[in-house]
Amino acid sequence: MKKTIALALMLSCIVLTTGSLVTSCKSKVKDADIETSIKNDFRSNPAYSGITVVVREGDATLSGEVKDESTKAAAESDAKKVKGVQGVTNNLTIMRPAEATVEITADEPLTVAVRDAVKDHPGVNATVNDGVIILTGEIKQSDRTILMQKLNALKPRKIDPSGLKSN
Repeated sequence: MKKTIALALMLSCIVLTTGSLVTSCKSKVKDADIETSIKNDFRSNPAYSGITVVVREGDATLSGEVKDESTKAAAESDAKKVKGVQGVTNNLTIMRPAEATVEITADEPLTVAVRDAVKDHPGVNATVNDGVIILTGEIKQSDRTILMQKLNALKPRKIDPSGLKSN
């Protein structure tokens, strides 16, 4: 009986030792291979063109700019699907939309249009300098709003009503 137990213990040790050797000998996916796989997958999607990928110890870090939140989430999801990826750190940022350009009317046509807008408001004088309409004189409070709407529609750089008094 003692021999059977000793033999069983010896066999158990051999099996455990062999099992751990086999497990440690399994080929582990290298970081460089993981990184290359992610980059190759990302190359096929133009929305991912601004993304940089770095892999360390199986963890992929995504950085750069993408157009929207859904692209950011999709990139993370796609990176997680690559064999060997243990985790993804998503440092992607969303691009800010381009600012709209403001159209400003040139001084000469603006001066002509301002004269036409002001002619219905006696007592109001207007000059134009570098896209800025400068108002002086007096106007009824009720007419002031109407005049300002007319002038804003002309697309000046700015309207300076500081010299315009309301009565």
